[in-house]
Amino acid sequence: MASRQLQTLYRDLQRAFDAWPTDLKKCGVLLAQLKINLIETGLLLPNGEASLNDMVIARDILEIGAFWSIRAKDVPSFDRYFSQLHTFYTDYRSSLPPSKREFPLRGLNLVRLLIQNRIADFHTTLESLPLPADEINLNPYIRHPVNLERWLMEGSYSKVWNAREEAPAEEYKYFVDSLMGTIRNEIASCEEVAYESLPIKDVATLLFFSSQSELLKYAQERGWQVDLSAGLIRFARKNDEQMEIPKQKLIEANLAYARELEQIV
Repeated sequence: MASRQLQTLYRDLQRAFDAWPTDLKKCGVLLAQLKINLIETGLLLPNGEASLNDMVIARDILEIGAFWSIRAKDVPSFDRYFSQLHTFYTDYRSSLPPSKREFPLRGLNLVRLLIQNRIADFHTTLESLPLPADEINLNPYIRHPVNLERWLMEGSYSKVWNAREEAPAEEYKYFVDSLMGTIRNEIASCEEVAYESLPIKDVATLLFFSSQSELLKYAQERGWQVDLSAGLIRFARKNDEQMEIPKQKLIEANLAYARELEQIV
């Protein structure tokens, strides 16, 4: 049976987590204490001897820890909590009652893999879900990352941007924002190569900025020159020098190659 101290800390954690806004600092302190308790009681890595109620409490603590990690913007912490939940979601799936937090967390884990560009891991994880293939699109928490992955592969970045407002849970927005940061940098790199300058309005549209102040801050970070009077952004060229093409050497090499082919024939 879980210790009295663990149960008391667990109730305190629930109150701090359910408060609005969430008391992130207090949750962090309580989670650190609860992890020690879980280790001492053998519930962090259960061996099957714990009671059903204790197992549910342990799973609930780890799930709150995973959500707290996202709200605290600590992705490595989320990774650790989700890894610890894996045992509860797989080994003890048949013996524990379903958790309403399981699929929201599984969906968040899929989006995390997309952000880290781990596409192969994304598909492996998706295939291992305890869901029939025809039910994936019926689950909003799984459908969301599946759509994100498809739109990324298509290059439909506007759909990825709009997906933020369609997120099935608030925590998904943090990951989508991180994903858009990566996309924005890729588009900006292409603009720097393809153009010397562009209208400020066009750059804002291409980079999905809703306000000029956000764009100007980003431009400063990239080292771009902003001409407000002309309404232009001039991109910083990393390689202004032009590479000279050795025309004569290429012609000589092609002629030599052609002569060798004639000898072979």
